[in-house]
Amino acid sequence: MTAQRWVRLRQIVQYLFLALFLYLFVLTVKDRWSPLPVDLFYRLDPLAAISASLAGRTIPTKLFWALITLVATLILGRVWCGWICPLGTLLDLFHFRRPLNSSRPLYSGWRQVKYFLLFVVLISALLANLTLLILDPITILTRTLATVVMPALNYAFTAVEFWLYDFSPLQAPLSWLDTALRSTILPATSGEFLYPLYHLNVLLALLFVGIVSLNLFTERFWCRYLCPLGALLGLLSKVSWLRRVVGPGCNQCRRCGGDCTMGTIEPERGFASDPGECIVCLACLGTCPQEGVAFKGQLGLAEWRSYDPSRRQLLASLATSVGGLALLRTSPIARHEHPYAVRPPGARENDLLAKCIRCGKCMKVCPTSGLQPSLSESGLEGLWTPVLVSRLGYCDYSCNACGQVCPSEAIPPLTLEEKRQTVIGLAYIDQNRCIPWADNVDCIVCEEMCPVPDKAVKLDEIEVLNAQGEWVVVKRPRVVRDLCIGCGICEYACPLNGEAAIRVYVPNEF
Repeated sequence: MTAQRWVRLRQIVQYLFLALFLYLFVLTVKDRWSPLPVDLFYRLDPLAAISASLAGRTIPTKLFWALITLVATLILGRVWCGWICPLGTLLDLFHFRRPLNSSRPLYSGWRQVKYFLLFVVLISALLANLTLLILDPITILTRTLATVVMPALNYAFTAVEFWLYDFSPLQAPLSWLDTALRSTILPATSGEFLYPLYHLNVLLALLFVGIVSLNLFTERFWCRYLCPLGALLGLLSKVSWLRRVVGPGCNQCRRCGGDCTMGTIEPERGFASDPGECIVCLACLGTCPQEGVAFKGQLGLAEWRSYDPSRRQLLASLATSVGGLALLRTSPIARHEHPYAVRPPGARENDLLAKCIRCGKCMKVCPTSGLQPSLSESGLEGLWTPVLVSRLGYCDYSCNACGQVCPSEAIPPLTLEEKRQTVIGLAYIDQNRCIPWADNVDCIVCEEMCPVPDKAVKLDEIEVLNAQGEWVVVKRPRVVRDLCIGCGICEYACPLNGEAAIRVYVPNEF
C-alpha cells in the first residue's frame, strides 16, 4: 500500500470512530437497545479506568476493556490519539490554515503541563478524588454534547418546526420528520420536557470552544500540551514496538516537520521524532518525496527528552494534589452535606465522589433532565457530579437508566424494583408558601402527582376561616416520612412560581 493510501486509511478510520462515538451517544437514552455498549469509549479509556480503580479501591468490571487500549499502545504507539480519539478527530477537522512557515511549535517545555496534570489526576485518585477527570477528552466531548449541543439542536429544530407547522402543506412531512428524528437523533421529549435544560451549559460550551480555539496557536494544542490521557499513553509509547524511523533516503527537505500535527519531528536529531509524542498519524510518511521515512518495529526505551517527567515534576504534582485536596476537604461543605445535593438512586455521597468520572452519561440518559452537573452542592471536590434538581426535572418512577449506563458504577445498576424502594431524599412542605396552608385554598397537586402506590403525600381535611371570614374545609398536604423516596415530582409539579412550596432535601441518617 502506498504512503498516501495509508494516510487516507487513517483518516477514514478516524471518521468511522467519530461516527461510532456519535452513534453510541445518540443511543444513550432510556429504553433504547444498542448492539454495542453505549459507554464503549469510556470502557476503552485507560485514564478513566486507572483513576476510578485507584479512587474506588476496586476495578469496575466495565473498565477492564481499557486493557485493549494499553496493549495496543505498547505495540503500536499512540494510535488512540491519532486514529481513535473523537476529540482529536474534531481538532483535526477544526484545523485553521496559516501562511507557510507560520505554524511553529511553541516552547517544548509546554509539553510538561500534560504530564503534570496526569500525575495530579492519578495522585488525587489515590486519595479518592476524581475532580480533575473533567479534563479527560472523552468526558469533555460527552459532556459538551449532552448539555450543550443536543439541547441547542433540539431547541432550534423544535422552534423551526413550530413556525413551519402553520403552513398546512408542511404539516404531514413535519410530523413524519419529527417522529423520525425524535426516535433516532433528537431527545424523545414531549410536553413540559420539550426543551431539556441544563445548568452550566454556557460554561461547558466556553470550555469546549476554548479547547478548539487553542488550535489557533498551533495544531492539536490540547493534545500536545494539556491532555492527561495523551500524557499517559505517551509514557507507554516510550517503550512501544512500532516507531517512526528516518532512513538514509532523507535529504533533509523539512517537509515532514511542517506537516507533523504534533510538532515532534526534531531537525537537530536528524529529523527523528519522540515516540511518546508521535500519534502515528502518518502525515510524514505521506509527504516525504524521498521515501526516507518508515514505521518499523523496535525494542527498548526511547530517549528521554527535556520535557519528559522528572522527579521534581512528580514531587510538584504530589504537593499540588495533597495541598489542593486538603483545602477542598477543610472547606465548610465538608462538615455537612449540602441540603440540595440529592444524588441519583443508590449513589452514596462519599462513594459517588470517589467513583464518578464526570462523564455525563447519566445526565444524557435522564428522560426529565432532572440530573444536572453540580457546581457548589458538594464544593469543588464534587464539581460536575450529578445532582437531582427537582424543579427542573424529577426522578422518573419508571426509570432506572442512570445506573445502567454509568461506566464506573458510581451509580449502582439497580433493578427497577430496587430503584423504586431506594430513598434519595425527603420532601418537606413550607407552610408559609403552600397554598392550602398559607392561603386556605385547595391545591392537591403534590398528592395527585406522587407516584408511590400508598401515596407519600396525604391530604388532611381541616376546617378554617377563608379570606371572606367563612368557615370552609381545606385539604392540607402532609408528607409521610416512611413512604417518601425523594423522587421530586411533587416539587417539580408545584404550581407556585419560583421556589416550590414542597422541596426535596438530602435525607437524614438516624
